[in-house]
Amino acid sequence: MQPSTLEKLKKVSTATVATCLFKLGLKHQYIQDVTPLTKGKPAMVGEAFTLRYIPAREDLNPITVFEDPKHPQRIAIESCPKGAVLVIDSRKDPRAASAGSILATRLMVRGVAGIVTDGGLRDSPLIAKLDIPAYHNRPSAPTNITLHQAIDINIPIACGDVAVFPKDVIVGDDDGVMVIPAHLADVVADMAENMTTFEDFVTEKILEGRKITGLYPPTDPRTINDFETWKKQTGR
Repeated sequence: MQPSTLEKLKKVSTATVATCLFKLGLKHQYIQDVTPLTKGKPAMVGEAFTLRYIPAREDLNPITVFEDPKHPQRIAIESCPKGAVLVIDSRKDPRAASAGSILATRLMVRGVAGIVTDGGLRDSPLIAKLDIPAYHNRPSAPTNITLHQAIDINIPIACGDVAVFPKDVIVGDDDGVMVIPAHLADVVADMAENMTTFEDFVTEKILEGRKITGLYPPTDPRTINDFETWKKQTGR
């Protein structure tokens, strides 16, 4: 992802990203049933690094598997790149945690941009206080922490009914999380930036008392002329 694309996406909303993707023919890029542990944090933007869980099989997934340095969950925590977002396929099942506060703290220290799971996060009150955005289905504090079995890292996964490929661009805010296909990131960033600028203009005009008709959408030619004048005056 280009640095300029990253900066543009940090300044736009997931709602705007969703509209831009809809205009490009992509209607199902919003990760379902996932919310931020803490609202009000800066936008989360980064390329996807993925981890996939499957239902655990007891003979292959005793609690001792976590002692293995090659365990996929441990590898994911230590290899997710700085600036990336760890996206976890937990089958929309929070009964066993996708991760806990210690693993989330390690991701934060390593400079990871965020964590998203369609399952649950253990120790969610502690993770909510960390300086890393985190999104999950709902809190998880199970007695059986081996209900899921980590099986693959950095492959195409499903997360909240959305296909997520490694390097796809993940954007998260208080409304939730959007997935931008990697090859569309630059295009969507430009579209979203332009759309945000126009909507800021529209909001200002509505607060001044202008009617919505002809303004949004800009079917009145005067709107476009006013918008161009406004951009020059505001340096947008």
